[in-house]
Amino acid sequence: MSARTLPLLFLNLGGEMLYILDQRLRAQSIPGEKARKDEWTDVDRKRVMNDIISTMFNRKFMEELFKPQDLYSKKALRTVYDRLAHASIMRLNQASMDKLYDLMTMAFKYQVLLCPRPRDILLVTFNHLDNIKDFISDSPAILNQVDETFRRLIETYNCLSDGEFQLIRQTLLIFFQDMHIRVSIFLKDKVQNSNGRFVLPISGPVPWGTEVPGLIRIFNHKGVEVKRTEFTTAGNYVTPQREGSFELYGDRVLKLGTNMYSVTRPVETHMSGSSKNPASQAKENIAPNPLAKEELNFLARLLGGLDIQKPAGGETGFRLNLFTTDEEEEHAAQTRPEELSYKVINIEATQEPGRRAELSRILGELEVVEPRPGSAEKGEDLLALMDGL
Repeated sequence: MSARTLPLLFLNLGGEMLYILDQRLRAQSIPGEKARKDEWTDVDRKRVMNDIISTMFNRKFMEELFKPQDLYSKKALRTVYDRLAHASIMRLNQASMDKLYDLMTMAFKYQVLLCPRPRDILLVTFNHLDNIKDFISDSPAILNQVDETFRRLIETYNCLSDGEFQLIRQTLLIFFQDMHIRVSIFLKDKVQNSNGRFVLPISGPVPWGTEVPGLIRIFNHKGVEVKRTEFTTAGNYVTPQREGSFELYGDRVLKLGTNMYSVTRPVETHMSGSSKNPASQAKENIAPNPLAKEELNFLARLLGGLDIQKPAGGETGFRLNLFTTDEEEEHAAQTRPEELSYKVINIEATQEPGRRAELSRILGELEVVEPRPGSAEKGEDLLALMDGL
């Protein structure tokens, strides 16, 4: 596995998360003069996006993220996104957080599968960051944070060989290989089958630097071409006009990683009945994790750098529903098997060795934390994840 995969995975999944949250916040926002105390306004939406993006691109956080390291489990990464999604006044209950994470992971998995060449994964990342900058165009300080990460990406990845990018792509595909969740947008566009597996096109532009298939050249032992043979291909291939820009500013050419929710349409996802067997998934969730200590240390390092903005004074958190109605969200929460639910733990990111050992034991046991009494008025079902960091 590649030790350079984690930053690309985190930034691309984070970009998809921001696309979804922005779409849902816009859909649920009410004009400021008409909004009740418990309803979203456009001012609230901008504040949430600014808070989450500022937290996501925190300098210390990025420094830890870019250190060469192996990928950790889906459970560990999911914990990071739970923490990130609650970095502002917005609150999601577990059903909505599950749905959000499903949409994030399936969108990026599809983008990785469609990349014409492994190096283009970096262009997908740049597309995500370009669109994130549009969300915070009126916040120069946060824009500077994103640009700093942009430069770090260029410095770290532009010098890597094609073989190293191939290893990064393989690492990402291994991470996603057992995830087959049906998403309505993909089903409607007929790019996903009813079993949750993607349908890959056999036509379109070929990777930059390659030729359209259909010609076989035969060379002799001196390297001189002696014969040509043409053959018919099943697809309709075209040569790309130019390569996407790998600089801070420029035309990426590749459209993968852009905001597919910019066109108004419902954001829905359905669990695939033919995806991973529930019993085996439950077994995976409750089985002891042999890397528990390493994962916890990883989370402590990453999350210790996150400076979360707590609501000031008696300000309450706004609840965001990723389902069409509250009834759908409640039904999803009730019908999700208990053994499949993500366990919730409290972690204090400290450098004390004794505390680290205790935290490792906690992660291995995965004790469930009950919601705090007296939850906020607008979010009684708040996800009580990693409180106190």
